[in-house]
Amino acid sequence: MNAARSMAALLVTFLLAVSTTLAGEAGTVLKADDLKAEPFRDAKKVGSLAAGDSVEILKTQGRWFQVKSAKGSGWVHMLSIRRGEARKGSGDVAGVLGLASGRAGTGNVVATTGIRGLNEEGLKAATYNETELKEMESFSTTAAEARRFAAEGKLVARKVQYLPAPSTTKGERQ
Repeated sequence: MNAARSMAALLVTFLLAVSTTLAGEAGTVLKADDLKAEPFRDAKKVGSLAAGDSVEILKTQGRWFQVKSAKGSGWVHMLSIRRGEARKGSGDVAGVLGLASGRAGTGNVVATTGIRGLNEEGLKAATYNETELKEMESFSTTAAEARRFAAEGKLVARKVQYLPAPSTTKGERQ
């Protein structure tokens, strides 16, 4: 029983340490952006941030940071925020240009970031919603309805050839 208590105490200590390192991380605004009430592009605007403003990152959800600043609190797109303290000197300009061009560091390596669909937290929190499923199914159509729609819009069928298979000859790029 004593070992179980020790393990539980260790787990609680670890979780507290992790939560304190995640909450309250400093950040700097890279480019002017709106503060939103929720982590969505079409959410209500609750304020604005200017390039160079300091923020405290409170939470991450998908590709959004919940932040607190002198100008208010809200959600901002993660690509508008640099984690950590502001850098002094011309490094800030280089960082913004690097973000805009996809080039960063001394090697000018091009990197891309892609975020699609749901993150792991979103998938774990997902629940079945019969109403939404029925609404989605209401958008389906039959082949006959699609042909009628095309005819009404005077759309013309066109046959498009498949692209040729990529060459696999040694030395060629695919």
